[in-house]
Amino acid sequence: MPEDSIQQIRINNSLIGIVGLKKVMENMAGPFADRPDDEIGEEIIRRIEASNYIPQKARPLYARALVQEFRKHLGQPVEEGSGEGLRIAVLGPGCARCSRMEIDVREVLAEMKLPAELIHVSDIHEIARSGVMGVPALMINGRVVCVGQTPHRIKIREWLKEATTSER
Repeated sequence: MPEDSIQQIRINNSLIGIVGLKKVMENMAGPFADRPDDEIGEEIIRRIEASNYIPQKARPLYARALVQEFRKHLGQPVEEGSGEGLRIAVLGPGCARCSRMEIDVREVLAEMKLPAELIHVSDIHEIARSGVMGVPALMINGRVVCVGQTPHRIKIREWLKEATTSER
């Protein structure tokens, strides 16, 4: 991944692209692994702000999200935020099966009248970062529910129902 690559992270329930984040995290991994979160957040912001606009009012939100990404990068446990609604990701290069899965998920969401954020991740590096080894894949609220096949709409409905009940 080039130094100026863009990595998306979730900040206050929005996906935000950060330029050069992977390189910054790689450089900080050793010296900052055991430092306090506030120190890590300040340092990541200091290192990325030359290439990224960070609104002054949003700095605490950015710092919290960046620390969480840094902890994930190190393989340390992180507490997933309880965001509003469902977060669904279809992972795949954009083939017919991936597109079919996205359409099926969108239609099932509409039938169930569920609000959700649905994204299609086609970047191979982002797919690999999620730990998925096959495509298409489906993630609901950060949990991989299906890999390597296009599930039937009935199964998608079951997973969505399960995700909404476990969310409460």
